[in-house]
Amino acid sequence: MAIERALALGERVIIITGKTHIPHVITDAAKLPAAERKRIIVIGEHIAKNTAPAVACAVSYSQLSGSNRNMLVLTSDHIIKPLKVFKADAGLAAAAAGEGKLVIFGIPPVRPETGYGYIEIAPGNSKNGVYTVAAFHEKPDQQTAKKYSISKRFFWNSGMFAFNTGFMAEQFLSFAPDVYHCFEKLGQPKPADFTVSKGVKILSGWKGLESAYNKTKSISFDYAIVEKCKSTAMIRANFDWIDIGNWEEYAKIRGNNNSLVYNVSGETCYVDSDIPVALAGVEDLIVVIRSGKNGEAAAALITRKGQTQKVRDIVELIKKSKKTDIL
Repeated sequence: MAIERALALGERVIIITGKTHIPHVITDAAKLPAAERKRIIVIGEHIAKNTAPAVACAVSYSQLSGSNRNMLVLTSDHIIKPLKVFKADAGLAAAAAGEGKLVIFGIPPVRPETGYGYIEIAPGNSKNGVYTVAAFHEKPDQQTAKKYSISKRFFWNSGMFAFNTGFMAEQFLSFAPDVYHCFEKLGQPKPADFTVSKGVKILSGWKGLESAYNKTKSISFDYAIVEKCKSTAMIRANFDWIDIGNWEEYAKIRGNNNSLVYNVSGETCYVDSDIPVALAGVEDLIVVIRSGKNGEAAAALITRKGQTQKVRDIVELIKKSKKTDIL
């Protein structure tokens, strides 16, 4: 869905993904018509370094063509509908990006949410559907989230952005030069650096790319650029948006339809497991179990609904313990 959305909006789609995810990307892209597959370029990360290096990589690659162009940054874990409305909002974002703005898509809050950052817009009316950003706010506590959710000036930060590549290169050089310098030194890829799988180009031999990722620090695009940029604007999302980057939202979409679950606790728990699981006397739990049937490490996650954002903290603990195979 994310690829189709991107193809509907741009002439070229650059997919930055983990190397181990490339086969899955190719499987999805192979369902597209041949003419659309030719517009896709996949760049694999051998190591995850958060979103700022990924954006820097995409901007640097685009700049090698010798011309500035508007770029839209999307993520693959959003459900967005209808496409027609999203295209209209993206058109507003493109116009503002062309005027030298870093544009963020803001989602009107539908509940107090402590798992998202918030965008505060400046008082006053928007200009052609584009709002001036007054401030960015970190993920709030529950009481603050309640205040934000009933205000007309606070929006969820969707993590989707639009900008001109020349403008963004300047922002990186101003606020995160140590990140951008790692990628701007990469030369123009040669035809031999590309491989083709099922009609999709993969930039598999870009000289210096692994070294660039090894050298760059791990930092989010928000921290590195967005919160420091002096020329930011927001588009109020008119489309429907669901972030399935956490288990709680995923559970809402999937529902309880696992034949391996034996549940006498009611329907407030969600289980995603490849082995039988029985629930009794518990409620509002999310249970995820992988038994290691496919040769992967066995692992289980149990969290209470409303606490799923803490999974990020668990991931950090696992990384520190150097047991990343279970991730």
